[in-house]
Amino acid sequence: MKKINRRNFLGSAAAMGGTVTLWPLGGCRSNRPGKSIQEQTRPHPLAGVSRENIRISDVRVTLLSYETPPEERWIPSWVPPVYEWWKNDSILVEVFTDQGITGIGGASMYGSRVEDTKRYIEDVIQPSILGQNPFDMELLAYCGPDNRRRASWAGVVAAFWDIIGKATGQPVYRMLATGNEPQTRIPVYASLGEVYPDSVWPRDLIEEALRHKEKGFKGFKFRPGWYWPSVNMTVEKFSGYLEKLREAVGPDFNLIFEANGILSLEQALKLAPVLEELKFLWIEAPMRNVGDDAMDNFLTLQQALPNVMVSGLEKEMRKHKIMDWLAAGAIDIVQPDCSIAGITESWYYVRTANLWNRLFCPHNYQGGLTTMQNAHLAAGNPNLLLMEIYENVNPLKDEIFKDPLVMKDGYMQLSDKPGFGLEVIDEPAKKFPYIPGHYQRRRTQS
Repeated sequence: MKKINRRNFLGSAAAMGGTVTLWPLGGCRSNRPGKSIQEQTRPHPLAGVSRENIRISDVRVTLLSYETPPEERWIPSWVPPVYEWWKNDSILVEVFTDQGITGIGGASMYGSRVEDTKRYIEDVIQPSILGQNPFDMELLAYCGPDNRRRASWAGVVAAFWDIIGKATGQPVYRMLATGNEPQTRIPVYASLGEVYPDSVWPRDLIEEALRHKEKGFKGFKFRPGWYWPSVNMTVEKFSGYLEKLREAVGPDFNLIFEANGILSLEQALKLAPVLEELKFLWIEAPMRNVGDDAMDNFLTLQQALPNVMVSGLEKEMRKHKIMDWLAAGAIDIVQPDCSIAGITESWYYVRTANLWNRLFCPHNYQGGLTTMQNAHLAAGNPNLLLMEIYENVNPLKDEIFKDPLVMKDGYMQLSDKPGFGLEVIDEPAKKFPYIPGHYQRRRTQS
């Protein structure tokens, strides 16, 4: 069992108010549930919320893009290095009502091609919800078995939550906090650590980590770097990079390694003692989470990591699978994304994890609309560890709002305004016109 109880950490972190060392963290390796459902104040976020007579009158979907400058285009580490991440997209969903209240939400750019998501919302979802009450979200939302339908509904359901918050005069996070006081000052960590065509590791990785530390982030998550088969990377060589990184940032800065599922069990077990020695906070998606032996592999790795936590299932859409992994003790941290699973489903995942004494860290590797939703989920639940902030150059993170989300000294501060408390700028498509095509494409190699 990991050594520091999460609830003790929350109290001490709030009292410290500055740099927080989270390792080793965790009374989260217990395989026994914590508080029962009956002991929680409300069994559902809308329980006790006054139902308003409000009807949906229209739905609008706007695709937005930002073309990344050539020098900022990174190369995905999970595919051969002939592709580049050349742009970022956002899918703005607006739901209008007969009471003059408009809700906003964001669908994931990862659900499918964004044009398909827009088409599904307009052709399938919009006709099915016109004239309906957004308070009936769980009766209306058919999330379906695939990412396209799930992400499409996630954007619409987020707008429902915004409408309900505005109609009842309370922030979304307040409704999501069913048995606890919300935490509106959210600790965040920087997430990037990718490679560029001229990257030199570990030099560039170290420089980036130090920049994030200087900004006040509570930690730094990075990826495997180059596609390992293309550069004959070994665990031994990579471990040398990690040792230099830890030496550079010091012992008290939280380091997180996202393996993108590229490791074999043998590689993960070789890396485990290095992560323990260097006091990493967690390893994310160390191996594939699909296949008959997936859970057994995670459990085997857990035995080799008495202090370093294991996270995963960031795009999982099935509650029963998350339940299976939590009950088995295969993961310590769940990572729902409100723009993929939806706010309501993500709330179920997080509350289930809390019952099993596990933490959550929202997957949040996109723009401002998705951050808005995940931040309210983070603020409303008691088992939050840290929230992810995508640190690549991307004005879709904050320039789409009239008053952007506030982040300072490693924390994001939410307001007490109703709904999400944010307004989108006028005519965002003029500032960020959509650029057709997938966000990854073959790059021109010199």
